[in-house]
Amino acid sequence: MSKDRFILIGNYEPDRQESMQRFSQMLQDGLLEAGYVVELWKPTVWLGKWSKSTLQGLGKWLGYIDKWILFPLQLRWRVQKYKKRKVYFHICDHSNAPYLPHLPHYQTGITCHDILAIRGALGHADAYCPASKTGKIFQNWIGGHLKKASILAADSKQTLVHLEEYIGKAITTADRWRVIHVGFNGNFYPLSTREADQLLTTNVPDLTKPYLLHVGSSLPRKNRNMLVETLALLTNEWRGVVCFAGQPVDQPLADRIKELGIEDRIITVVKPSHQLLLALYRNCEAFVFPSFSEGFGWPVIEAQACGVPVISSSIQPIPEVSGDGALLADPHQPVSFADAFRQLHQPGKREELIQLGYQNCERFKVADMIDAYLNLYGLTRLTPAVCS
Repeated sequence: MSKDRFILIGNYEPDRQESMQRFSQMLQDGLLEAGYVVELWKPTVWLGKWSKSTLQGLGKWLGYIDKWILFPLQLRWRVQKYKKRKVYFHICDHSNAPYLPHLPHYQTGITCHDILAIRGALGHADAYCPASKTGKIFQNWIGGHLKKASILAADSKQTLVHLEEYIGKAITTADRWRVIHVGFNGNFYPLSTREADQLLTTNVPDLTKPYLLHVGSSLPRKNRNMLVETLALLTNEWRGVVCFAGQPVDQPLADRIKELGIEDRIITVVKPSHQLLLALYRNCEAFVFPSFSEGFGWPVIEAQACGVPVISSSIQPIPEVSGDGALLADPHQPVSFADAFRQLHQPGKREELIQLGYQNCERFKVADMIDAYLNLYGLTRLTPAVCS
């Protein structure tokens, strides 16, 4: 076992940032497997424990004290004992960039998953992340620290382009800022038809017709409305339904569904288990991902790994992530998604997309991601990668 050590900086637990928690766990597990000593530090929940939620009201401000006043003090104290030891620090989420000044500059890196919130605060409409007055101040504070990062990994080329625009200069090969695609955050594979049918029959008995699937939140940038509009366009030629997996349908979308008279053709599965998610992917007619903006787009490769055709937005970085294994459509034009769906019924097209999807998934192995992170720090794997 190496004496070299990684200390990962994770997220505040009460904030329930599940994707960031999965990412930090991926890094921790991967670096341990590569032969390094790894610790995961997170802000301690002190004041936040006195509130039911740290996402709003007084609880939000109590959480801020835990994260932005008490934890930086804790960081400075804890870093002292590593001054004479070989240790590398990595902040797993760019929204925690304000921790950078409290860590050794040239030994500390950060992962930038996207700067959509920062761009939204600056008034970029294409980010689809509008900010309040206090939100603008907060995102400016985060961005100001992010600019000063010595070592940075961006999830996609598009994020690196956005960073170049934001810092006002080109990022060259001499900079220790580079693109490192994230790997799979779980085991995604094609279930047998029998297992998928059993899971859906037991857990989603209303899902008896062919369906288009969307996985994700109800945020406006996820463009869930596109599936509803596409369904309405296909009414005379396809009698399937739309299944939303993740968060419940919000009120504006519910109103539009009612206006179109298709309430009986919408199914919602709130926070499905991993196995149920595999079943939903496996049995869908197509997975549809029409986002206006993303930092990466995990669900695209999840669907591909589960052996289903993907119809996705033509806006970067989704084409970068989907490779040749998806039909691309304009997220502003429902007819574009309807036409892409029709293409799936051309002889051999469905199977061709599925095979291209499998091939694309080879680019996102966790072991490759870990090797790239080690290279970012000038390091190499100390133990052989476990085949997956």
